[in-house]
Amino acid sequence: MQHLPGVGPKTAQRLALHIIKRSEEEVKALAQALVEAKKQVGLCQTCFHLSAEPVCEICRNSNRDNSTICVVADSRDVIALEKTREYHGKYHVLGGVISPMEGIGPDQLHIQQLVRRVSQGTIKEVIMAISPSVEGETTTLYIGQLLKPFTKVTRIAFGLPMGGDLEYADEVTLARALEGRRELD
Repeated sequence: MQHLPGVGPKTAQRLALHIIKRSEEEVKALAQALVEAKKQVGLCQTCFHLSAEPVCEICRNSNRDNSTICVVADSRDVIALEKTREYHGKYHVLGGVISPMEGIGPDQLHIQQLVRRVSQGTIKEVIMAISPSVEGETTTLYIGQLLKPFTKVTRIAFGLPMGGDLEYADEVTLARALEGRRELD
């Protein structure tokens, strides 16, 4: 279990001990549920978000704004953005970021599918919502250059977290906070 993201040695031990204390039927039910989830959940044919259907619930929702696509690295980002209840457009999940050090180039990501979606001419804005790491910046700039001939490309603002102190923020975060400033209402 320690191979699961976010699960360290202590948590893995706690989980293992918890499972060992359960009845054999409960453990089999858990194992079967994991196998079924793996079999049933795939990727949406349109946006590549996790889905038990060929087209995910977000892409099927006719109340969502079809003229805006928010590009994210993976499905966890879609889930995080949906929790805000602020974004009402569609998504495109890349499946990672460009990372030459890990052998991940543009061809390993869902970039060409995004270009095809946008080049059809119905998209008014693509919002790049990729974390501001070196790889994330590379991916954002690369995709931005590919999409600019077709539509407006924007990026989410980055800056200080709520409750954060200026004195503890690094220079890049402060610079981004200044760049992303907006007029008070």
